[in-house]
Amino acid sequence: MASGSILVVDDEQRQREIYNDILQDEGYATDTAPSGEAALQLLAHRRFDLVITDLNLLGMTGIELLSEIVAEDPTVAVILITGYPSIQSAVEATRRGVYQYLEKPVDRDELLRVVAEVFDRLATLKRAILGDSPATKAMMRMVLKVAPTAHTVLILGESGTGKELVAREIHRNSPRAERPFLAINCAALTETLLESELFGHEKGAFTDAHQQKKGLFERAHQATLFLDEIGDTSLGMQAKILRVLQEREFMRVGGTEAIKTDARIIAATNKNLEQNVKDGKFREDLYYRLNVIPIVCPPLRERGDDIDTLAYHFMRKAAFVDGRRVENISPETLQAIRSYAWPGNIRQLEWAMERAVVLGETECVELRDLPPEVLQHSPAITAAPGALSDEALRPIIPEGSWEEHEKAKILEALQRSNWNITRAAQLLGMTFRTLQYRLEKFAIKRPNA
Repeated sequence: MASGSILVVDDEQRQREIYNDILQDEGYATDTAPSGEAALQLLAHRRFDLVITDLNLLGMTGIELLSEIVAEDPTVAVILITGYPSIQSAVEATRRGVYQYLEKPVDRDELLRVVAEVFDRLATLKRAILGDSPATKAMMRMVLKVAPTAHTVLILGESGTGKELVAREIHRNSPRAERPFLAINCAALTETLLESELFGHEKGAFTDAHQQKKGLFERAHQATLFLDEIGDTSLGMQAKILRVLQEREFMRVGGTEAIKTDARIIAATNKNLEQNVKDGKFREDLYYRLNVIPIVCPPLRERGDDIDTLAYHFMRKAAFVDGRRVENISPETLQAIRSYAWPGNIRQLEWAMERAVVLGETECVELRDLPPEVLQHSPAITAAPGALSDEALRPIIPEGSWEEHEKAKILEALQRSNWNITRAAQLLGMTFRTLQYRLEKFAIKRPNA
């Protein structure tokens, strides 16, 4: 049986009853409202996963109701139904964030198919962006709000907070979901190489340009382009990116013809761009062009009980990859996990749980299985300082950034798999495409390749 809560809004009682009976028979928890105003009163006191509303209601229209719902809580999905379809209303509904637009008469199977599709999309997003803390819900609301649009998005957050994951979820929930999601790490390439990757080049444009190459702006036409670490680009490159955003056109390196692009741009950075603008390190006009719709990925220390959810998720993931039976985390271990600040954020927690599963000897993750840097801040350890030696408390993470540690983990997996990317991705618990992006990000190449 299906599950989920649905509010049906229609000014015709018989139509409300038909939809209500169909959905209840399928197992959904439903309620009905005869008008947009009545629907908003219900929504003020009870949350629904999905609202199905007629477009041409008496009083408040379905479009107006959609706008009110999305403004208050974009995680509520909306399906619009109308007997008088028009291109204008469909475009307006899509612009305001509708999930689906159906024409009357609505076939029972079609209605159930669309409703099931909506709940599947909601479930996919919840699985991807785990957590129920206020900070996480606010981020999810923004993802769902901006995904249906074509607007440029700027994702801000510390290293390891999941900025790339958020970018992929925006794409997955957008009208461009069937088109490619292309990504590039702007900090990983020299300016010359970055320009060639973004804009492409003509044959003979430089010494090694033996043939014409399409750049990412061209390949991402009607798709999504993710510009990671945009805060690390030079002022000159920023000016070129700004022109594409403003004019929606560019020229290949060595080219003379302007090429139009309808690429949807999502940028991300762990830098404080506002401060960089003041310091003259980032163009003010590009900052304001990117910052139209900012999404903040909160650090793990601000995500409350999400830490427990994520710890269990990464424990199960690591156990599955390693073929181990590990099913629980001890109360003392959870207390230590909650007490630690996690400067490497989600990525660091994932590595910690992976280590705990590999080194653990029981079906429960114990305090002793955690990395030393976490134990150093554990209330249980600080209460008994002699419990572990100084050598045991020596951090296992190498000096330097968490990106350096991630690079080391990837290299280890590649060596263990004899540089088989598919197998290495499985060992790391990543998808093939994510590992490919990481290899490009860290400029990792097979020796003698």
